Amino acid sequence: MKKILKYLGLPVLLAGLVWSCDDLEVPITTQLTPEVFPQNSTQYIQTTGPVYAAFRGEFSFAWWWSQSLSTDEAILPARGGNWFDNRNYISMHYHDWNPDNGIIGSLWDWSSKVIGTSNQAISILRQTMPEGTDKKTLISELRTMRAISYFMLMDSYGDVPLDTLYGDFTSHAKTPRKQVFEYIEKELKSSVPNLNPASGVTTYGRPNKQTANAMLAKLYLNAEVYTGTARYNECIAACDEVINSNLYVVEPRATYLQMFYPTNGPAMKEFIFAVPYDPAAVTVGFNGQMYHARYDVPRSERAKFGLSYTPSAPRSTLPEFYAYFNDANDIRNKQWLTGLQFMNDGVTPVMVTTTKKGYDQFYTGSDGGAAYTYQVNLTPDIELRQSVTLFDCGNDEIAWNMGYRNVKFYPDASSTNRNQNNDVPFLRYSDILLMKAEAILRGGSVTLGQSVDALVNMVRSNRTTSAALSGVTLEDLYKERSREFAWEAWHRNDMIRFGKYEGSWGYKTNTDTYRRVFPIPTNAMVLNPALTQNDGY
Repeated sequence: MKKILKYLGLPVLLAGLVWSCDDLEVPITTQLTPEVFPQNSTQYIQTTGPVYAAFRGEFSFAWWWSQSLSTDEAILPARGGNWFDNRNYISMHYHDWNPDNGIIGSLWDWSSKVIGTSNQAISILRQTMPEGTDKKTLISELRTMRAISYFMLMDSYGDVPLDTLYGDFTSHAKTPRKQVFEYIEKELKSSVPNLNPASGVTTYGRPNKQTANAMLAKLYLNAEVYTGTARYNECIAACDEVINSNLYVVEPRATYLQMFYPTNGPAMKEFIFAVPYDPAAVTVGFNGQMYHARYDVPRSERAKFGLSYTPSAPRSTLPEFYAYFNDANDIRNKQWLTGLQFMNDGVTPVMVTTTKKGYDQFYTGSDGGAAYTYQVNLTPDIELRQSVTLFDCGNDEIAWNMGYRNVKFYPDASSTNRNQNNDVPFLRYSDILLMKAEAILRGGSVTLGQSVDALVNMVRSNRTTSAALSGVTLEDLYKERSREFAWEAWHRNDMIRFGKYEGSWGYKTNTDTYRRVFPIPTNAMVLNPALTQNDGY
């Protein structure tokens, strides 16, 4: 959505300006110091911009890859050597990653960058901004962003260093996960009173009061994993704060898919906190690419989706995950590309002309160069036909059509640089309802007269025309979460909490429980000698 530029901080643009002249005594008036910037309400807001730009940076990359490829939700095999990438994706599937894995390193760097940028912006605003409500709100927004980033870091790595003072360049040892949990809790609870209570355009892309409450719910729901002590009633109370705000509703079945279109944005009544994306922001030098379509749309369907570039679609789901989409009346089925493919009219087949050898590289006939035309058929299984060791399906049409593809974040035909306008939700209202249901199932108390069945069916009634569920179990809830939040990077978090992360899927058989957290990246340990490696690595 073309709405994020107003959040991009002017300091990012100005930081590289340097005056050059012969008289070295001439004062340099463009240096960015508290004496010259920020000095007014617009500049105070611009000071926060780099935090949001940094958060956008790897949200749809390192965060997505680490949280989804390490589960049964997604797989990215090589095809004829394409996408081998030093085993980065393969190791996420096999659960045999090490501290040098590029995805794990990027995730650490990204989270740390957001935290460091938040520390800087908070320090600047505390020095320069006049006391008052506006100052409290801006700083609370930044503290919430920092808390979210610490949540991601702590969730992914366990014990992590707490470094919240800008300008402190000393090495920090890891802080126990329980203490990091307590820090995040304190930051969010302290921020809630000062955050903007409104939703919609005025707060879109920045945390409001209910963003912090929703994050508290996430924190408390996973408290037993993080600290060893369950906090389910606190989770329910945080969910009730969001529910009682009356700001959000579950998107109706008829418009569910539109929540993820390139035209989404502040009008989405289910979005509590979303990450705005805008292809134009990349062209002016700001990080923050989001191009799911490049990875998810088969190259044979470029015309179907009206794309100006050729997608590669190396990633897909696994049959084990797709099995949760077993209700023919569920609108969420339509986020998948499966089976025989047709153009958007639903009638015209998607056809590809190649050769017999191009269709099947293992074809042994003497006429391998003969023309061969076929209708694209996406098959569910991932078969390592070329090399099991290299996790390679082959480099032919059969290989490139393996795996059902997800187009929840619908391809943006208006984009000319692969970057999409689709904003990506991080926290949605349906998650609040399902978190509350789960917390009750795990031992929390019923509140607001909302039973587990009622809460789950509040979501399901807006997704399927099938009969409501009754007697909902934790397994039912796990499946519902899998359907509802596919491709939204929450599945690793869910699998760990439900005790399924050590299961087998695809080609993965590793059952090491220490892999519930990633290793501290090698580069991080080089830069910070006070760090110690996580157990098992």
